[in-house]
Amino acid sequence: MESEWQKYAISDVMYIIGGGTPKRSISEYWNGDIPWLSVADFNTDDRHVSKTKETITDLGLQKSSTKLLDSGQLIISARGTVGALAQLDKPMTFNQSCYGLNAKTEYVTNDYLYYLVKKKVRDLQKITHGAVFDTITKDTFKDIEVQLPSLLTQKKIAHILSTLDDKIELNSKMNQTLEEMAQALFKSWFVDFDPVHAKNNATNDADYEQIAKELGISRKVLDLFPDKFEESGLGMIPTGWEVKKFGDIVIPKKGKSITKKTIIEGDVPVVAGGLTPAYYHNQFNVEAPVITISASGANAGFVNLYNTNIWASDCSYINSTNSDYVLTHYIYLRLKQSEITWMQQGAAQPHIYPSHLMRLDIVDAGTKIWDDFENLLTLMFKKIAINKTEAQTLQKIRDTLLPKLLSGELDVSELELDNVTH
Repeated sequence: MESEWQKYAISDVMYIIGGGTPKRSISEYWNGDIPWLSVADFNTDDRHVSKTKETITDLGLQKSSTKLLDSGQLIISARGTVGALAQLDKPMTFNQSCYGLNAKTEYVTNDYLYYLVKKKVRDLQKITHGAVFDTITKDTFKDIEVQLPSLLTQKKIAHILSTLDDKIELNSKMNQTLEEMAQALFKSWFVDFDPVHAKNNATNDADYEQIAKELGISRKVLDLFPDKFEESGLGMIPTGWEVKKFGDIVIPKKGKSITKKTIIEGDVPVVAGGLTPAYYHNQFNVEAPVITISASGANAGFVNLYNTNIWASDCSYINSTNSDYVLTHYIYLRLKQSEITWMQQGAAQPHIYPSHLMRLDIVDAGTKIWDDFENLLTLMFKKIAINKTEAQTLQKIRDTLLPKLLSGELDVSELELDNVTH
């Protein structure tokens, strides 16, 4: 440990800022230009958060207890899913289930504070309280002790870790683009029926060749689509296609609950109600690839796809062992296209059960079209899987370096800060 390092309670080196929610009943407070954060917006392993699902107006900010955090400051979830953490890319407000964190600049930088808090998240989780939801308060931070080096050393350490996080986030953005492309293809084929409309308007063989080119598919695939529509219970659908229920092709199942007290730490993601795994177990109960649907709480209905074995806990799931078809990507994208939150039941908190999913409508395009779609999507999702694997490797490197750098075990005194932007 370098002699320059000093010991503090983490609450002494940062400002802890409470949030709030403008009254939902007053429409003038909502849908403005100011981003408003909830944990669903940043419950990922990404360092930065740049957008929110909801926004508020200046009046909503003035008439509520929410606060406006500046770019570079931190947000941490304090209730329910405790310890989700991110750094703001732009000014944002936030709800009362979170705290804003801002470095006291005489002690620490916000970039370094992000990694300092990240290292201490498990310590925070261990001292939560609450009868219904795990909760941390401002006083909780008083029990967390940290060692701080000089500001120059902090900048060097933050630069090393930020370089890894930048590459992780780049991979995440690439995957987001690939998934958007996959969703657009699904919508084109199975919602808007673009190939059918195009063929319906074609007058000669040259038209077909041009249509295939514009749709980005082969002529062989285009020929599989009909060129007319017919009435169905869902409205007009391509001739020969059938309307079915999800239960006709897959059988969603309910995961087996596991608590953090019974988890044996390992590499297997435990998928529950959150958007990302909160814990990792040493066993799996569902083989990959698997689609999960969050079963309850604020994130009920959130759909995810895992290409690794998982422990499915408080969620529903679909995988090849409970499906008559190999339609992983089609089913995943169909669920992503769905507004399945309307199925939510439960007075205290919403729930979605496998029986609800089985009632979803689905348009059966036939095995040949489904197979070609799966073949195209498999290539996209293989690239997504490669990017995820690379990101996981980088995360492991970062997570290995983080405690060693933040304890002074690794000496950074020789690192030059020329051209360092972090």
